[in-house]
Amino acid sequence: MVELLTLKDDQTALPALQLLSADEVVVIVDDSPEIVLLLSHYLSKHGFTVLQAGSAKELYSHLEHEKVALVLLDIGLPDRNGTDILQDLVSRYPDLGIIMVTGSIDLQMALDCLRHGADDYLTKPVSLEQFNHTVRNTLKKRRLAIDNRAFQRELEATNYRTQFLHQLTQKMNSAYLSTVELTDILQAILVGITSEEGLQFNRAFLALFDENGAFLQGRLAIGPSSREDAGRVWNAIKEKDLHFQDILTHLRTEYRDKDVEVNRIVRSLKIPASDHEHILIQAALQRTSIIVSHGKAGDFPVAHELLELLNEDSFVIVPLYSPSKSLGVIIVDNFITGKAISSDDINALEIFASQASLAIEHSHLYEDMLKKIEELEVITQELERSKDLLVEAEKYSAMGQMSAQLVHAIRNPITSIGGTARLLAKKSDDPYTLNFLNIITKEAAKIEATLEDLFGFVEDGELNVIEQPIYPILRRSVMVFYTTMKKYNIAYVLDLPEEDPIIAVDGARIRQAFLHLIRNAIEAMPEGGKLKVSGINHPDSVHITINDTGLGIPEAALRRVSDPFYTTKVYGTGMGLTLVERIVALHNGGFHLKPSPDGGMAATVVLPRIALPLPQA
Repeated sequence: MVELLTLKDDQTALPALQLLSADEVVVIVDDSPEIVLLLSHYLSKHGFTVLQAGSAKELYSHLEHEKVALVLLDIGLPDRNGTDILQDLVSRYPDLGIIMVTGSIDLQMALDCLRHGADDYLTKPVSLEQFNHTVRNTLKKRRLAIDNRAFQRELEATNYRTQFLHQLTQKMNSAYLSTVELTDILQAILVGITSEEGLQFNRAFLALFDENGAFLQGRLAIGPSSREDAGRVWNAIKEKDLHFQDILTHLRTEYRDKDVEVNRIVRSLKIPASDHEHILIQAALQRTSIIVSHGKAGDFPVAHELLELLNEDSFVIVPLYSPSKSLGVIIVDNFITGKAISSDDINALEIFASQASLAIEHSHLYEDMLKKIEELEVITQELERSKDLLVEAEKYSAMGQMSAQLVHAIRNPITSIGGTARLLAKKSDDPYTLNFLNIITKEAAKIEATLEDLFGFVEDGELNVIEQPIYPILRRSVMVFYTTMKKYNIAYVLDLPEEDPIIAVDGARIRQAFLHLIRNAIEAMPEGGKLKVSGINHPDSVHITINDTGLGIPEAALRRVSDPFYTTKVYGTGMGLTLVERIVALHNGGFHLKPSPDGGMAATVVLPRIALPLPQA
């Protein structure tokens, strides 16, 4: 029998929606129709879906076809003992709540039922208050057990993913540290995204901004073009027992042919960085991942051309960036399997992308460092080769042997005067005396420089002519002043054609002319500026122009700049441009100096491309 309680029904209502899922049911198993009817009515009144069973056979039928959450099981059934059914249910249905119901008040039987896995035990007659309390507690305990297992599985999955990402990070670090070549790093990134030991996406496309940041250009991709192709690749990898490092090692040779289609796709990607409406540019600039599902991406417009190019309407875009700039994007999809991309997949991809960004930035920095080292090596070599040219004064042959004798006669006394003045300046503390000693030192230095210029003019004017490319000489001449330009905040630009003309020249003399012109341009920009060295190839000649943005030369002084010993500088002999004119003339070329349209001066050297008989000095 069941004791009917009506006064407490509202106070003891069972929270069905909190304890059971919408599709879960409660089964009352009892051969007494009255008890089944009353308990069913009570549970139904409080929102439960209730099924009835008068035998073990009916119970198992419900268990087979329905999602049963709770069984109220009578021990005494006509076709089978309830305790036997209990043990079977406990072993086969771990998430099933079981309350044993019996008319016998036998403590030992109750304990046996609980020992065999029952959640609780009710004796007839059943009060609704006790029934309410028992059902509520059993369902609560069941829900806690299910939630606990779910949380445990989630925790284990999170722990597994954390360990997986840690192991993948270690493998990627090993791959990154073993190479600094950008292409190899990009390949390692894509293998990490698509391999079985990696993030297991089907396809991965990588696009980077170009050096000037003007375009987002597709660079590299990995992935099969069809299900059949995917099967062949994956089976080959499994048969050969290839792991992450093996795939990286063989990627350039054995597996590159498998990625022809995806690389054709990625090379078709070229998007102007100014196209801020494009979803790839949006992801890169906003530094946020964008999920495209069935061609839609929330507020972000998805270009129809991109969907057609990828031949896929569901994918994820993840940005690559360093602290200072956006590097590009990674596009991943499950083109072959059609597997949905979960939030955990995206989180793992974002972690991976941040590491990949560091590797790409590392490669860029390494490339920049190599360029700087190469520049410094060129500077060192050119300084070594040109140190004699830089310390020698400008040459002019008109002074002859008499100039050499005069230099020899005057140099020693002047050197002694200058040296003595410098020595006395170091030993004197009297400001008045030091002022005169410094004047003597400076004036002696001027005379020494002039004598050095005169001494150089006695050498003959014969040329050692060899056919050779002219632009490498010009590049090396510019690099000699690399440190000086950095010191004085002068930017330089080399605007030279790809064709490098072969000209019959005396390399040392021509380099000396270039050095004088470049040095003059730099000295004209004491507050910084821009040095532009350009070349134009004509059929019969090469025009080389050296532009500066300096102070310029007044029109009146411009007519006299090539006169020997004329100068507008505080220091110097004024023979540099005279020397340039002489060297160029010896090569049957031309030289002129004029104001530049952008400010400063433009010095142009014209050299013939056709070897002509060269004059003798």
